[in-house]
Amino acid sequence: MTSAASDTGLLAPGWTGSPAAAETGDPAFLRALLDAEAALARAQAALGLVTAEAAAAVTEAADPGRFDIALLAVRARDGGNPVIPLVAELTRSVGEVHGAAVHRGATSQDIMDSATMLVAHRALGPVLDDLDRVQRALARLAAEHRDTVLPGRTLTQHALPTTFGLKAAGWRSLVLDARDRVRTVRASLPAQLGGAAGTLAAFSAYGADDATALPAAYARELGLREPLLPWHTLRTPLADLAGCLATTAGALGKLAADVLTLSRTEIAEVSEGSGGGSSAMPHKANPVRSTLIAAAARRAPQLAATLYGSLVAEDERPAGAWHAEWEPLRDLLRLVGGAARDAAELAEGLRVHPEAMRQHLDITRGSIISELLSAELAPVLGRARAKELLTELARRAEQEGRELSELLAAVPELRDVRLAPLVDPARRTGSAGVLTDRALERS
Repeated sequence: MTSAASDTGLLAPGWTGSPAAAETGDPAFLRALLDAEAALARAQAALGLVTAEAAAAVTEAADPGRFDIALLAVRARDGGNPVIPLVAELTRSVGEVHGAAVHRGATSQDIMDSATMLVAHRALGPVLDDLDRVQRALARLAAEHRDTVLPGRTLTQHALPTTFGLKAAGWRSLVLDARDRVRTVRASLPAQLGGAAGTLAAFSAYGADDATALPAAYARELGLREPLLPWHTLRTPLADLAGCLATTAGALGKLAADVLTLSRTEIAEVSEGSGGGSSAMPHKANPVRSTLIAAAARRAPQLAATLYGSLVAEDERPAGAWHAEWEPLRDLLRLVGGAARDAAELAEGLRVHPEAMRQHLDITRGSIISELLSAELAPVLGRARAKELLTELARRAEQEGRELSELLAAVPELRDVRLAPLVDPARRTGSAGVLTDRALERS
C-alpha cells in the first residue's frame, strides 16, 4: 500500500524522469531501508545468531508494498528518523514468532547509513552508464574535428587559434576524470554496523562469539564494502561521495558552459541537436540540455559543502550532523544523475559548424596570431621591436580595417622575410593535433 508521496519533480526538469530519480525517490529509500533490515537478519542467521526461518520471515515481510510511506514520514518526526517507525511496522508484519529477529542489536543509524549507501550504489550505476555515453560521443567529435580550427578564447577575447578536436578532447578528459572518481567511490561504499555506540556490544550480548565478524557478513548480504570500523562519526564515505558527485557536476558543467557560449546567436559555432522552444519567441531553439546541466553544476558545490560540514560529528553518534546529510545527498545524486543523462544527449546530438569557426578566425584581421608573429620576427627585429611593432600593427588593423598581413608586408625591415606561411591563422594551431591524439589514447 505504498502511497504516491514521492517528489514528482515539477520544479526539477534537470532530473525528472532520469534513472537517478527512480533510484533516489522515497520508494527507493524505503526499499533500501527494508533491504538493510532483511540483510541484517540474514547475516545474523549466517553466524547462527538467529534462525534461518526467522531471517526468511524478515526478508519476506520486508516488502515495500506493505508499508505506507506517507505515514512513516509523519511518524519519523517523533524519533527524528524513519527507521524507528519502520522497525515497529516491520516487527508487526513479521509477527510474534520471529519478530525478535528484526533490527536485532542494531541502531537506527546502522540501517539509515547502510540504506543510504545502497541508494547511492544503485543511483551511480546509471550515472556511470551515461558518463560512458558522453565520453564516447566526445571521442568521436574530437577525432572527427581533430584539425577543425576555431579561435581560442581567454578572458572572453580571441587569444590564439586552437581546434575543436582539442576542445572536445578536453571535455572528454574531464568526463573521464569524473567517471574514474565515481567508479572508485562506488566500489568503496561501505555497510554500516556498530550498534548503539559503535562497539558491537549488543551482538555479543545476543550470543555472538566474535561480533567483529558480523559487519563483513552484513556487507556481503548488501553487496557493499566491509567497513574497517563503524563510521557513525567517521564520515569519510559521505565526504568522498560528495566530492565525486561535485566533481562530476563540474566536469559536465564545463562542457555545458562552453556549448552555451559557442551556441550564442552571434557566435553559432555549435548548436544542440534538438533545441528547446520559447513560450514567447517562435524563432528560438534554446540550448536546454546545456542550461539544465549548468544549473546542476551551480548547485552541486553548495550541497557537497553541507556533506563536508558533517565530517565534524561529535561523540560516538552525532545530533544533527548525520541528519543534515540525507536531503543534500539525495539532491546531489539526482542532480548529477540528471546532468549525466542530459550530457549524453547533448554530446551525442551536438552539431558543429566549422564554417562559422573559420570565419571567426578572421575577425581580428590576423591579429589572433600576433604573439606567434612577435616571437618569430624577434630574430629579425629584436624582441622588443617585434613586440612593439605587432602591438602597433594590430591596433592599426582594427582601426583601419586592414589585414595584419598587408601591414606587415609594408614594413621595410621585413622586405626579405617570407610572410605568407606565417600569417594564416588556420595553420597556426601548434601541437593541438598531437595533444588531441594523445588525449584520445586514454580509455
